[in-house]
Amino acid sequence: MRTTGDTRARIVTAATELFRRQGYAATGMKQIVAEAGAPYGSVYHFFPAGKAELGEEVIRVSGAAYLRLIADLFPEPGPRADPALATAEAFTAAARTLRELDYADPCPVATIALEVASTNETLRTAAAEVFDSWIDGLAAYYTACGIAEPAARDLATSVIGLLEGAFMLGRTSRSTQPVLAAATAAAAVVRATRTSVTGT
Repeated sequence: MRTTGDTRARIVTAATELFRRQGYAATGMKQIVAEAGAPYGSVYHFFPAGKAELGEEVIRVSGAAYLRLIADLFPEPGPRADPALATAEAFTAAARTLRELDYADPCPVATIALEVASTNETLRTAAAEVFDSWIDGLAAYYTACGIAEPAARDLATSVIGLLEGAFMLGRTSRSTQPVLAAATAAAAVVRATRTSVTGT
């Protein structure tokens, strides 16, 4: 038996997939509820402010999921950890995901942010807060590996920027090569930063 919570979750899941595949502006509410198998009126029951409120929920739910993925991709930190290798392996895994998704954007947060950053302050703020949470999570890992602040946060910002840019290039070229090239660059930046900060 489906519950109210199930319906809301289906709507968010459907919106996430559609925003990821075809973008925020190109996705209509009727398409979302059809994809979710939900009554049309239910989307406004859960999201009375409409598409923007649903978009914010997609950003925040997806952001939290990707934050957990950072913890999964990066091994237990510590002085003996190799953050450069871990970073390169995370990028390699991202390249595989991009190929498996047939070069659709694997990140709905970035897709929405690129579309609305200049036009919708609520969604821009939500995306900025999500990106900050990713930077904080990755910076905490680098700090635990011996890279002190503020270098750890600057490094995390650079690495996430490299990945998001590589995704965009990979999508347009329909190739994993930009992500794999970014993996090499990111690992080199991590290695150089750690050496400059710790001497190791």
